[in-house]
Parts: sequence; C-alpha cells; structure tokens
Amino acid sequence: MTSFGALAQNYDGFIVDLWGVVHDGVKPYPGVLDCLSRLRNAGKTVVFLSNAPRRPDSIAATLGAMGIGPSLYTGIMSSGEAVYLALRDRTDEFAALGNKLYHLGPARDRGVFDTLPLGQVDDPAAADFLLNTGPDDVLGPQDPELYAPVLKAALRARIPMVCANPDLEVVRDGVRIICAGLLAEYYKADGGTVIQRGKPDPAIYKPTLAMLGTTPARTLAIGDSLRTDIAGAKAAGIASCWVLSGIHALHPDAAPQEAAQLGLAPVSILPGFSW
Repeated sequence: MTSFGALAQNYDGFIVDLWGVVHDGVKPYPGVLDCLSRLRNAGKTVVFLSNAPRRPDSIAATLGAMGIGPSLYTGIMSSGEAVYLALRDRTDEFAALGNKLYHLGPARDRGVFDTLPLGQVDDPAAADFLLNTGPDDVLGPQDPELYAPVLKAALRARIPMVCANPDLEVVRDGVRIICAGLLAEYYKADGGTVIQRGKPDPAIYKPTLAMLGTTPARTLAIGDSLRTDIAGAKAAGIASCWVLSGIHALHPDAAPQEAAQLGLAPVSILPGFSW
C-alpha cells in the first residue's frame, strides 16, 4: 500500500511506535502530523508505545518540542515506564533484585529510578544489579566495544542486568546508533542474566490496550521494526502495519519476503506513516 488512510476505517485504536515511525529522533517524518490529525478527527484513539528507556512525561516533553502535542494522541506507554513500575512494585523477576544499582546510560534516563528507594553506586562490584538504559553521552552511541569494561565488571560481580530498552539500534537523523538492547545481547552472550521489559514482550500490550479502550480485534499496531514492533503485535494477537521509514531500509518489493522469513505477516506494508 502507499498510504495509511485506507486502513484507518477498519480499526478503532492504533498502537503507534515513535522512533522510526513518528520521528527520526530529531523531527517528525513528512505527513505524520497530518495523519495523526486525521485519526483524531475521525474519532480514533492513538497510544504511542515506545521502547524508549524513559517515562511518559519525559517522552511527552520531547514530542512537544517536535510539535507533536497531547491533542494528537491519547496516551504513552514505554519500556522505561514498564521497568519503573516493575522496580516500584517488585513484580516477577524484579522481586529478587536488591536495592543498589549501577546505572549504564545517560543522566536524562534517571527518571526510570530516581524517585524510587534505590541507591546508585559507582562500581558494578558494589551493585545488586546493573540498570542498562543504553549508551551514555561520554562514550557515545556508535561503538559497543567501548562498553566492554563495565559489562565485564558486572559479569565478574555476577549481577543481573535490567534492560530498559530492548531495541538494538535506531536511526537518528539518518545515522544508525546503538541502543540498550544491543548491550544486553553482548551481556547475555557472555553468560550474564538479562531482565527486560518492552516490545516484543506481549505483556506490555495489556496496559497499552487499556489506555486505548479497544479490543485486540479492533486495534492496529504500527511499527518500523520486524523484531520488536511486528513480532510483538503478533505475540499479543494484534494486527500490524509495517512502515519502512525506520531501521529497515528496504525496497517495498523486497519487504514481504523479509517479513515472511521471520514468520511475520503484517496486514499492510507502507513507505511511511502518512495518510
């Protein structure tokens, strides 16, 4: 398909990924604001579901700076919020974690934990767990090998990693950068224990659907990543639309085969999220 408008009438609610669908980390993609406005005017509901390692208020501020105001969406759910709630409520694997953490990530991600009764330490050997929100601003988001020393220190300490962003990479203003999920893959490959929240785990779709107020059958998920967005929607029993504006730089003719190789069948493949 070439435009999103023909799909809209078939669904009541839309779960929309942010980075790679709505924006490129700096600015909205062409046609996105118009598409969101048309959905709102048609009485549809939109919830943004992001693997960002941040809480909704921080994400909303970033969107507002791009001109994407709260009138264009119903709510925001994120992997960072899911980690925050699990650390607060000590659900599932989080129940066994201690209260001292080593934070791997930039200061802007501290909202995931800084209001909780947790102590931050400067040495993985003194921590109960490693909280990974992604590359920091010192070593940068290009070379994962630069993070080997801290990952090896955490491995020696035998502490689990909590990953607040399962994404491996994103494209920021045309440049590919690594995410927390890639560092988590390195940690896991070397024998470390990784606990994470976010897409493609179907559990994160339950609170998202609650925000939307729709059933899975009347909901469409829109994303740019086969590994997280499209696979996650499938696991949650939700139809999906795959857009090629983000990490998958494919010619549209090659896209169906690429999805089929992973056992995925989005109901539509679009060049971007535009009406």
